[in-house]
Amino acid sequence: MRITRTGGRGLRAAALTTSVLTASALLLTGCSDDSDSSTSDANGNITLTVADFGQFGYKEADLFAKYHKLHPKITVKEETTANEQDYYPKLLQQLNTGSGLADVTGIEVGRIKEVVDTQAAKFADLSKTINVGDWVSWKEKQATAKDGTVIGAGTDIGPMSLCYRKDLFQKAGLPTDREAVAKAVAGGWEDYLKLGEQYKKKAPAGTYFMDSASAMYNAVVSSSSKQYYDADGKAIYKDSPSVQQGWNLAAEAASKKLTQGLPQFTDAWTAALRKGSVATVACPAWMAGQISTNSGDAYKGKWDISRAPGSTAANWGGSFLAVPKGGKHVKEATDLVKWLTAPEQQAAVFKAIGVFPSNKGAYELADVKNAKLPYFSDAPIGQIYADEAKSIPETVLGPKDATIKDSISNQINNMEKRGTKPADAWKAATDAIDKVIG
Repeated sequence: MRITRTGGRGLRAAALTTSVLTASALLLTGCSDDSDSSTSDANGNITLTVADFGQFGYKEADLFAKYHKLHPKITVKEETTANEQDYYPKLLQQLNTGSGLADVTGIEVGRIKEVVDTQAAKFADLSKTINVGDWVSWKEKQATAKDGTVIGAGTDIGPMSLCYRKDLFQKAGLPTDREAVAKAVAGGWEDYLKLGEQYKKKAPAGTYFMDSASAMYNAVVSSSSKQYYDADGKAIYKDSPSVQQGWNLAAEAASKKLTQGLPQFTDAWTAALRKGSVATVACPAWMAGQISTNSGDAYKGKWDISRAPGSTAANWGGSFLAVPKGGKHVKEATDLVKWLTAPEQQAAVFKAIGVFPSNKGAYELADVKNAKLPYFSDAPIGQIYADEAKSIPETVLGPKDATIKDSISNQINNMEKRGTKPADAWKAATDAIDKVIG
């Protein structure tokens, strides 16, 4: 998901097993209960609830059923909200009221800093039972509070790549081999726009080089260690070099009409993938599942995956599992989280939906190391993403990262669809952000 996994999974919006209304109703019903939502019977059978958003991949990998076989007295029930932007306010409400919380809750990377800073005391310290050193180092730090407690176990990360339509590239006279494409954009996202201008000259009718400039913006910013805040917790987004670079490139893409102007995860975006009108998508690991799901069988083998533009690794998205301290079955919930985030289970999720593990131990497992995606012309995603993951810089997170990112992205969308001038769009974005963060 993320999905918005605003991140995330870009805030992951995905093919889901539970509708938004149903999931929201479940969460709201839980809020009226003074206890947590886990249950047990006289025979010691326990039902644990996992609340998450978007597409974490547990159903697709059949993990809850497998866990029940290993622990016959424990049944796991998943409560999924489609959009993380709907999920997070409910989670905060539940934390503040102390009611309705699931045994295990998902937290998106764009929210983890705020939760760590303001809600850490309400979560179990997972470092006491989970070897957090198994994750990529910066993942652990993202979920670590000032007192050293670790409130979230890393599920996935979003190493960057570039997804592209080989058939459309060929018709436009562009290279189609993934190594040749990587070479064409090796200079960075500026080279990506140059490639877009070449595409536009001979673009097949009704197609566009990229889905949205806001997606490219997020990819650009994701390659920097300093994005919206500095190490002292000061909001620096107005002067951040990565934000300025991303904004300027997005404005250029919009002005040159290299983009179809479709905010990701909207109905129009999924329709465009289904129609086949998009030639490239900035592609964190979890995005491949989104593309294959929404593009459908008609485009299997026509997509491919190349390394991301530039030489600096990037991470976009990723989430955590946390255990509320006030639950009835904290130990059992913690054991479940430990199992779900172990290498074998993260590898199973990766195999099922392409969400890339945050647990380093998974990188050497065959299901990850040798992974290829048939839908994407057998792209060696295990190698591509693992190489990227090993060099991703540690990012300074802030409490309102998601809010800042969403506000800027919204105004980039306005530049694309409404023709808003960059200066006016920037002012609107910063005004909206200032109202929230002060």
